This record gives sequence, structure tokens and C-alpha cells, in this order.
Amino acid sequence: MESSAPGKRGYHHGDLRNALVAAAAELAAKGGPQSVTVRAAAREVGVTPTAAYRHFAGHEELLMAAKERALDELTRSMHAEIAARTTSTGDPVRDALVRFGAIGRGYLAFARAEPGLFQTVFSADGPTMPPPEERDEIGPFMMLVEAVDELVRVGYLSRRRRPMAEFAAWSTIHGLATLLHGPLRDMPEDMRDEMIVRSMLVLGRGLSGAGLAPDLEALLAKEFTRGR
Repeated sequence: MESSAPGKRGYHHGDLRNALVAAAAELAAKGGPQSVTVRAAAREVGVTPTAAYRHFAGHEELLMAAKERALDELTRSMHAEIAARTTSTGDPVRDALVRFGAIGRGYLAFARAEPGLFQTVFSADGPTMPPPEERDEIGPFMMLVEAVDELVRVGYLSRRRRPMAEFAAWSTIHGLATLLHGPLRDMPEDMRDEMIVRSMLVLGRGLSGAGLAPDLEALLAKEFTRGR
């Protein structure tokens, strides 16, 4: 037992590291990543900072553990939406689009329900996205990649338009989540829903390639290409 002070949790077991991670995740949920410190987590668990530092060298290590816990929660939210909304209809394009939409819905639902954890997942502290061979196949990003690949398999998204499509989709959904938690947080519910629907329709049309003539597509590509 490593406690020398009474705490809110009444720590009485041997797995202090996991207890500290759980406390860090709760701190993040309440106050975002800036609230996660070794001292605060130790106080929540009811141990001394010295005991906590035996498991985490510093704030960065504990925050990374909290980020991983928050990422697991985001993944579960996305899986829950997929499970609730995806059943086979016999139409492969429809099924693929429903799955794609469910992934986005789960992402937005998590951002709204757990803004502190959402901020923690995407806080600037921590590593950048790892190379493809090191990515977790069950994490949110790979779920999106698989959903986009499925759109190709069913013929909705052409192979020519496939490269980087997951980043376009991610940018759209993440931008919505960030805006709705930030400057648009007081937007009326009906307007919020309409904005999400309209954004998803624009994204869906863009992926299909049916909404933009080739000459205009080339024009936009040129305008957004650096150095031209």
C-alpha cells in the first residue's frame, strides 16, 4: 500500500497505476487536458505525489495514459453507433453509407457528451499520428479508413478519388465537432442538426464525384495547390 494520506477515493488496493490513470481520465473529463497533473491524480486517489511518481515520471506520461483511455471511449462511442444503425438491407451502397455515417455520428456524439475527453484525445501534447504500419487497426482512424475503403468496394467512391479521402472526411467531422463545442456551442438544436446534415451531404456528394464538373474540380485543385 502506497498511500499516506486520506483521499476522495479511499485507495485500498494494489493497482495504483490503473487507479491513477482512471483518476487522470476523470480529471480530463471534468476539466480537459490542462487539468491532468500527477499531483491532482494522486490527490484524487488518496496517495502522496511521491507514490504517484513511482509510476509516472511526470505530467506528460500521465497525460498520455489519459489520452489512451479517452481514445478508447471515443472508439466505443463509434462502435455503439455502428451497432445501433447498421443492418444489412441487401443494397451494398446503402449499407456502406449508413456505416460511414454512423462512424461520423459516433464521433460527434462523443465530442458533445464528453468535451473534456474529446479535447484530451486531440491535445497538442503527445506524439503525432504514427506511420501506417504502426497504427491501431481498431482505433477511430482505421475505422474511418476501412469505411472509406468499403465505399470504394461498393462502387460509390472511385479508386481515382480514393487517395486521402479519409482525411477529407475526418477534417469535416472534426471541424463540426470543434465548432459545435466552441463558437457555435449556443446554436439552436434544429440549426445544429441541419448544419450536420448539410455538411454530411456535401461530403457525401464530394466523395461520389457527382457534384463537380471536371473543369471546376481542376480549378479548385489548382487554387489550393501551394506554389501555383
